[in-house]
Amino acid sequence: MAHMVFCTKYKAEMEGLDEPPFDSDFGQKIYKNVSKKAWGEWVERQKMLLNEYRLQPWTREAQEFLVEQMNDFFFGEGGALPKEYVPEAK
Repeated sequence: MAHMVFCTKYKAEMEGLDEPPFDSDFGQKIYKNVSKKAWGEWVERQKMLLNEYRLQPWTREAQEFLVEQMNDFFFGEGGALPKEYVPEAK
């Protein structure tokens, strides 16, 4: 049976993650409130942030920045895109 959550991003009952993404209270919060679909969108946003800001994900500063952005993406205003970001033409 799939793990179902009321997704904070989509405001709907949706399939949740298979397991918490982190071994922390924040990881549990995501597990209980974020759908697989929203998590997939975050993964793409995270890639963009890593590239646009040229972050090294192994540094504490980058990790703290990404957690802050993730929190805003799921539980805040949605997270702002970098000013310099230009989406790819389709």
